[in-house]
Amino acid sequence: MHPGRGYDEVDIGDRFETSMTVTETHLVLSAGLFGDFNPLHVDQQVAARSRYGSRIAHGYITTSFMAAQLGMVFHGTAIAYVEHTSRFTAPVRAGDTLRIVWTVTERLDKPKHDGGIVSLSGICTNQEETKVAEADAKMLVANNPRD
Repeated sequence: MHPGRGYDEVDIGDRFETSMTVTETHLVLSAGLFGDFNPLHVDQQVAARSRYGSRIAHGYITTSFMAAQLGMVFHGTAIAYVEHTSRFTAPVRAGDTLRIVWTVTERLDKPKHDGGIVSLSGICTNQEETKVAEADAKMLVANNPRD
């Protein structure tokens, strides 16, 4: 497998996009994985009486999906995922198809690491194009090794 993008291969304005459908399995496994059994996530009767009208996904699902894409974009070149901040703007439910678009907003050379920090801004929308989350991230990325 060839490495992902190197620091030397990204420019301000570059965009990376992917999508994924959240399933019932994601909700169930997340509750156990995170230890978060809040009724809004696991109890349909309680959640039906809430402001959301049904169970909603953990925010961790959405933000992890967003972060995972960067792990794939920079696979083999990422040195460290330095920073990630998220803001959730609408609920996510099982059956929603999430689309994430990251845009490179800044590059900071780090010659000591033979690369630099890539700053990105991400937007996550559902199948109705409703924004469900936004995030900012910083990745320390090496230049792509040459053959």
